[in-house]
Amino acid sequence: MTEEQFAEMRRHMVMEIVATTVMVGERLGRYNLDPRVMDAMGSVKRHEFVPVEIQPYAYMDRPLPIGYDKTISQPFIVALMTDLLEVGPEDTVLEIGTGMGYQSAVLAALAHKVCTIELIEPLAQQAVKRIAGAGMKNVEIRIGNGYNGWPERAPFDRIIATAAPDLIPASLINQLKSGGRMVIPAGLADNQQLILVQKDASSGKVSTREIIPVRFSELENPD
Repeated sequence: MTEEQFAEMRRHMVMEIVATTVMVGERLGRYNLDPRVMDAMGSVKRHEFVPVEIQPYAYMDRPLPIGYDKTISQPFIVALMTDLLEVGPEDTVLEIGTGMGYQSAVLAALAHKVCTIELIEPLAQQAVKRIAGAGMKNVEIRIGNGYNGWPERAPFDRIIATAAPDLIPASLINQLKSGGRMVIPAGLADNQQLILVQKDASSGKVSTREIIPVRFSELENPD
């Protein structure tokens, strides 16, 4: 397929995200997403972050397999999670679950720096190549289990996870700056919720809000 064809498919994907946001707007409490997020979704080439054999399907609004029993998340979910983070240009973001690097690239278009952790080494190696190919120079990738975060780089302005623990790890809450936000799926496999975590800037008090039901792979506790 040509770059022009991919660009047209990407425009259609963005329109689908807009339509889906309206459909679930009552539950979200809003009917549109941040224009900066939508610009990033429209500019990052999703087809460059999936295996070549499924590139023709890259802009469908659905998760796609990337090997090792893992998937690249549905574009709407990527956009929603990114929107909920409210990433600013001076923010450092921790991402748990790099995959092939698509969410990392979207975040990199918005943040000062992205620190991302991937458990599966071949996927992490793919992500390094694909993120570099996309021209993103503000992403640092680590191979390992992200359950306990990245203490050496903490604290973080924003944290996002693309795998679901049963309960939100205290280690991630502790690595979130006061005034920070975290978006994470959590719960048992058949009853996960996407959760927004906020840490008050003055008191450090943590609050949570359930957003929508989701289904992600499990984030395993290594302990």
